[in-house]
Amino acid sequence: MAAILLIFLLMLSFPSMNAGSPPSPGYWPSSKFRPMSFHYAFKSLWGFSHQSVDQNALTIWLDRTSGSGFKSDRPFRSGYFGASIKVHPGYTAGVITAFYLSNSEVHPGFHDEVDIEFLGTTFGKPYTLQTNVYIRGSGDGEIIGREMKFHLWFDPTQDFHHYAIFWSPKEIIFLVDDVPIRRYQRKSDATFPLRPMWLYGSIWDASSWATEDGKYKADYNYQPFVAKFTGFKAGGCSAYSSPRCRPVSASPHRSGRLTMQQYKAMKWVQRYHLVYDYCKDPKRNHALTPECWN
Repeated sequence: MAAILLIFLLMLSFPSMNAGSPPSPGYWPSSKFRPMSFHYAFKSLWGFSHQSVDQNALTIWLDRTSGSGFKSDRPFRSGYFGASIKVHPGYTAGVITAFYLSNSEVHPGFHDEVDIEFLGTTFGKPYTLQTNVYIRGSGDGEIIGREMKFHLWFDPTQDFHHYAIFWSPKEIIFLVDDVPIRRYQRKSDATFPLRPMWLYGSIWDASSWATEDGKYKADYNYQPFVAKFTGFKAGGCSAYSSPRCRPVSASPHRSGRLTMQQYKAMKWVQRYHLVYDYCKDPKRNHALTPECWN
């Protein structure tokens, strides 16, 4: 009995690392970029009646008539792209809130895309944050997604949190509140997006797949579904920049290489909050994803 009591006391003294927030990354790349006005850097793309701007905070919503989307004025060939986002609470099955890079309008059916997507959920279950990378050919024939999914260490409906994509010629890093959660390396030209992309955001109905592979659909009895964006940040080399434009960095190193402290924070997130990794899915055809081989 005494031994059991001792173990219990030790557990109270040394709580699980799964509790609380991840270790500090020690570097905050979002602080290196100034917030931008929505009207300065973006334009409405669709669902014009389903968006509003108030003091640089953008609100977009989905109801049974339409969703909404926006797009950056400029295309980029590398950079840091972030926004503070707050998503809708309650029943949101089938609803996608997205912040992403894409060139689908220029290369339809043969495009590149880098996604941060909030997959809607049902009562009592957490949102899933999906990160994804598409390379040339997505949407034309067999779609090859490179999904990694996370349950966050906080409730994304309660407050704004900063979500970002760092894209350099060498790698893509996904960040949440400046904590790296995923690193996707350029292992070959065939598995890495190299063409210029625009920055997008949207809210839309993806009932066919978004929540538990389409098991739960959007229920418009709970409409409107609202997403809020603020603190837009984008910096780097636009498609019109000089070839000498130097890519920005996600770390103190000019090369962009993550520090050991940033790696430690990323490993913590992947240990405790990663819920799906396409490279470890035995149902996937990994002949199509050679980056998973080693």
